[in-house]
Amino acid sequence: MRLRTRAGLGAIATGIAITLFTTSASATPAPGASGVGDSYYPYAGNGGYDVAHYDIRLTYQPATDELSGTTTIVATTTQELSSFDLDFGLHVDSIRVDNAPAGFRAERPGEVVVTPVKPLAKGKAITVVVSYADTPSKVVIDNYTAWKKTPDGALAVDEPQNSQWWFPANDHPTDKATYDVSVEVPDNVAALSNGTLVRKTKQRAGWTRWNWRSTQPQATYLATLEVGAFDVDQATTPAGQPFVTAYDPAAGASLDAAKASVERTPEINEFLAAQFGPYPFEAQGGVVSTGLNFALEAQTRPVYSDKFFTSGSNTPVVAHENAHQWFGDSVSLGRWSDMWLNEGFASYAEYLWSEHEGEGTPAELAQYVYDSHPADNPLWKVLPGDPGVADQFDDAVYDRGALAVQALRTAVGDDAFFKILRTWVAERKGGDARIDDFIVLAETISGKSLRDLFNTWLFKAGKPAVGPNGASVPAARSVPKSYAGIQRTHAQLAASLSSGS
Repeated sequence: MRLRTRAGLGAIATGIAITLFTTSASATPAPGASGVGDSYYPYAGNGGYDVAHYDIRLTYQPATDELSGTTTIVATTTQELSSFDLDFGLHVDSIRVDNAPAGFRAERPGEVVVTPVKPLAKGKAITVVVSYADTPSKVVIDNYTAWKKTPDGALAVDEPQNSQWWFPANDHPTDKATYDVSVEVPDNVAALSNGTLVRKTKQRAGWTRWNWRSTQPQATYLATLEVGAFDVDQATTPAGQPFVTAYDPAAGASLDAAKASVERTPEINEFLAAQFGPYPFEAQGGVVSTGLNFALEAQTRPVYSDKFFTSGSNTPVVAHENAHQWFGDSVSLGRWSDMWLNEGFASYAEYLWSEHEGEGTPAELAQYVYDSHPADNPLWKVLPGDPGVADQFDDAVYDRGALAVQALRTAVGDDAFFKILRTWVAERKGGDARIDDFIVLAETISGKSLRDLFNTWLFKAGKPAVGPNGASVPAARSVPKSYAGIQRTHAQLAASLSSGS
């Protein structure tokens, strides 16, 4: 997705810190850490508390891009706290902790330090209410604005950060929570988010409030908001789940192709469930917008650029983003350096879907990608297992990442391979994990030593001497262009379109 450095200017309100504390007999209260220790994004997330639930209640005016409201955070402290941080960039009007006004200040752009009137004991359930109002498209954090203003609304859709432009949070995938998102917008636009649409209400003339609920643990970057003149359809999947799709009429000639792709989501998820285990969430769907140039695996409701459908239907990208519901959403990465756990498996899901559609087997497609990139190709210089911030969404994480999955399958055989995938999802559902955790599981289930294989494909520069299918190389065949080098999702899309790849 969008890449940025931890530097730049932002906008945030500064309050008066209140520092009248009493001393705890058991320990000295201390500030919570300003980050969780992620080497790629040092200030991502915060220490000292664990969030259980976000209740986000907003009003948004597309004409002026004004967003206002409150977010209520239900959390539990993990240490004795004198203060704690929130990741947030909008103008804060007030913060209350356990119903008492709290002090707050801007530590840096996108980071708010909250000081309760008295220290918080370890293990204490707390409620934090943040009231705010701002124009998100004008807020710059780390030289970047994730909020995407459109002619008829806006999109809060991005990775690795987007929450800082619309709700305060502990913004790291290792602190997942449930969500209620309630957004009031003018009657002529829709407000879409994750999970189930539990209610639409009118409280005043000309405005409608959309209320969404996500009941399964969800990372902050996967929480999304799409406001615009979407055509919204509500249906039910054959399995009885809510199925909500929304399409931007401005997609024009690509609109029918988009519908021909996204409307097949329940079918695709049924297929993916046969590979990975039961679908992990309570709802399904998708949103197609002209306001972005990538796709994002928003939990329960991926968001797609209309540009994915300019040449006709594109079910591979639907398979890719919905595979993330298992790999990335249900089982989230423990650190942003672990992106292979998301993109390698979502990209490989395209191979599996290709075989299902009769358009090439995973072995054939993986060999095609391997053969298509000579040894001096930059693809082999990036390490999918730790690509670095600048290359976090490089083609290598997708393409070489998928080849690593095929190499694993070749090494352990189909029975062990699919057992590894299903066990990974079943045991880690709702949580997070690291690449090393996956390697340990793969070795345990297969009974094989796999460190050299993973080092070769994920952590060593240079084209592996032996391809993803080992010594057995299937004959090259013509494959659909959509599979030749993996779908360019996320930040790769714009470049691939301009180059014709």
